Amino acid sequence: MTEANAQRAGRTMRAVGFRRYGPPDVLETLEVPRPEPGEVLIRVAAAGVNPADWALRGGRLRPFVRLELPFVSGSDVAGVVEAVGPGVTRFKLGEAVYAMTPTTTGGAYAEYVTVAADNVAHVPSGLSLGEAAAVPLVALTALQALRDKAELAAGDHVLINGVSGGVGSFAVQISKAMGAQVTATCSGPNVELVRGLGADEVIDYTSEDAAARSPRYDVIFGAVNTLPLLHWRRALRPGGKIVTVNPLFENAVVARLVRAVGRVRLEGVLVRPSGADLGAVGSWISSGKVRPVIDRSYPLSDAAAAHRYSESRRVRGKLVLLVDERLSAETIRSSSQGQVPGGTAA
Repeated sequence: MTEANAQRAGRTMRAVGFRRYGPPDVLETLEVPRPEPGEVLIRVAAAGVNPADWALRGGRLRPFVRLELPFVSGSDVAGVVEAVGPGVTRFKLGEAVYAMTPTTTGGAYAEYVTVAADNVAHVPSGLSLGEAAAVPLVALTALQALRDKAELAAGDHVLINGVSGGVGSFAVQISKAMGAQVTATCSGPNVELVRGLGADEVIDYTSEDAAARSPRYDVIFGAVNTLPLLHWRRALRPGGKIVTVNPLFENAVVARLVRAVGRVRLEGVLVRPSGADLGAVGSWISSGKVRPVIDRSYPLSDAAAAHRYSESRRVRGKLVLLVDERLSAETIRSSSQGQVPGGTAA
């Protein structure tokens, strides 16, 4: 349905996105067609903000990704099921759910979004919908990096670099949930935050170089794009592995070249949506082993301000956009499949 036809039919919705690439101020409130139900139509309570959002908005990924403009931003979504398509039986109207959409699809900064059923999971008990929106992309990145790429095992010693951000804060907690010993590096002001996440040892990188120690780590995980490989290599035990979120190293050819030249086992992680993986993270959240860290929340209309703060690289944990403030405050208390009061539309 075209935008003009949707407006005439009264089937539009409020969203935030951009019609051209540029700085945060290009973000604007859009009136766009409300998505068709598809597999799972979610009425959005809140959306998470990720660096990928402003990298796309700023045009940094234009050489690799072609977007259809106007583009509605956002990959993290939490809300309630508004409708389901034929054959979808795991989700019912009014249930609280969260999901990750592919970053190049976006759509989360909006009142409604349609998501493939395999990418959706029930919100774990103990979280509000606003908190749940801070989970998907960063938690999935950490889990897939540690479990699939690093093949982290109970008893392994992992060094995590860049732990105060969204991916790093989950990486510390997921590593502990998997039975690993965790050393984390961060700047001095974030030391207490990281200790509170359960790290066995926290190193202030402004005063000590963790890589200067004798080889002791089975896995080194770079939770931020900067990872000087040759510098960190000397801290890795024989047979150990380095994993990074830098998407360049997800390329198999590049990874093989690094292994040949740098003599190090290197893997890059490119996160993929997965409802099953969100379910695994949700089990840890419900049991108290993992929790999201939220720095600030903004109304959807202040998305540009959220992008500016995210680009400062000073965010501790995640930023959240509240699309529906009342719904965002609803907490799932007793069941991961519980219905949210007033969760279905009239």
